[in-house]
Amino acid sequence: MKFFHISDLHIGKQLHHYSLKEEQEHILNTIIDLAKREGPDAVLMAGDIYDSGVPSAEAVGLFDSFLTRLSRTMPEMWILVIAGNHDSGKRISFASDILAKHRICIAGLPPMEEGEFLKKVVLEDAWGRVNFYLLPFTKPSHLRKFKKEPFSSYQEAVEFLLEREQVEREERNVILSHQFYTSSGRKPEQSDSETISVGGIEQVDISLLKDFDYGALGHIHKPQNIGGHVRYCGTPLAYSVSEAEQAKTVTMVTLEGKGEEPDIRELPLMPLRRVRKLKGRLHEILEMAQGSIVEDYVSITLTDEIEAYEPMEQLKEIYHRILELGVDNKRTREVTDIFLEEVEDMNPLTAFLGFFREMRGRDMTEGERALTEKVVLRCTEESGEGEYETDLY
Repeated sequence: MKFFHISDLHIGKQLHHYSLKEEQEHILNTIIDLAKREGPDAVLMAGDIYDSGVPSAEAVGLFDSFLTRLSRTMPEMWILVIAGNHDSGKRISFASDILAKHRICIAGLPPMEEGEFLKKVVLEDAWGRVNFYLLPFTKPSHLRKFKKEPFSSYQEAVEFLLEREQVEREERNVILSHQFYTSSGRKPEQSDSETISVGGIEQVDISLLKDFDYGALGHIHKPQNIGGHVRYCGTPLAYSVSEAEQAKTVTMVTLEGKGEEPDIRELPLMPLRRVRKLKGRLHEILEMAQGSIVEDYVSITLTDEIEAYEPMEQLKEIYHRILELGVDNKRTREVTDIFLEEVEDMNPLTAFLGFFREMRGRDMTEGERALTEKVVLRCTEESGEGEYETDLY
C-alpha cells in the first residue's frame, strides 16, 4: 500500500502581505505530477487546507481545482482529508457525502455525539486490509456532549476518542491527525509561522497512537519523525523566514506486511520562488542580485558599521519581493544587550505593560490592567512558572 502524506497547504496565505497564489498553484500542480509518476493508492491531507476558517473565493477555487484535477488524473486513487486548526470543520465538510462517492473522503469535525465515531476508510492490497482513521483537529469543547464535566486538556479529549474505536491490531492501521503532538514531553522542531499556545494544554503525547502502524500528522511546518512511525510531513512551501533553509517535500509511505518497517521516502518539491535570508554589507547584497534571486522572497540583514544612504530604496530597485530589512552591527548589538539586561529582571506583567505602552502610546486603564493581570496569572499557572508579584505601583 503506497500513499502520499501532505499537510498544511495553507491555501490563501500571504507572506508579509505578498500573495502566494502563484506559488501555491505551482506546488499543487507539482504534487499532481508526482502522483502521476508514483501512482499512490491514496493521498492523505493532514489538515490546515486553508489559512483561514473563512477562506476567500480565490482560495476555495484553487483547492477545488486541485481536488478535481487530482481525482481526474488518478480516478482509482483515494483522497483523504481532515480539517486542521486553521480550517472551519463545517465549511471544509461541504458536500462530503457526494465527494465520498468519488473516493474523496473529508472529515471536518470529530465525533461530537454518542453513536458517532471517527471516519474510517478501508483499502486492501496483497497483504490484506489497511484501515485509515480520520481524526480532524479536536478541542476539548468539541466533546462537551459526551460527559457533564468538561475535558481538561487536548490529551484527554484525543485519548477519549481513540479509546472508543475498535482498532484491529492484527491489521495495518494508519491515522491522520492534526494536533500538537509531543514525545514524552519532547516537542517537535517548530517554525515562526506556527501558532502554539502557551502552557502546554494543547500538547498530546504520541503514546496515544501506539495501535497505529503510521501516524500521518499535520500542524508542524518542518518535516520530521517524532517517534516510531509518527511523522509530521511539513508544509509544501516555506511560510516564514525561519523556514528558508528547510527542504520541502512530499512524504511517500509504502506499507507491506503487518509488523514490517514502512518505507518512507521524501520527494523533493521545488518552489516557483524561494524564501532566502541574505546578510552582508549593502554593496555585497546588491552584488548578489543575479538571476532568479531578484524574484525570490528575501529577508535582508545589513552589517554596515556606517549607516548606508537610503538602503531600502536602493534594494527595492533590484529585489522585487523584500520581506524585511534589518541591521546587525556593533551599535545595534550594544543596544540589544542593554535591552536584554533590562528585560531579564522583568516579570511577564511588567513586560506586557511596557509593550502595550510602546504600541498604543498610552498606559492601560484600570479595567484593562485588571483583565491583563488575570490572563497573565492564568498563563503563568498553566505553564508552571509559579506566582509573581502583580502589585507593581
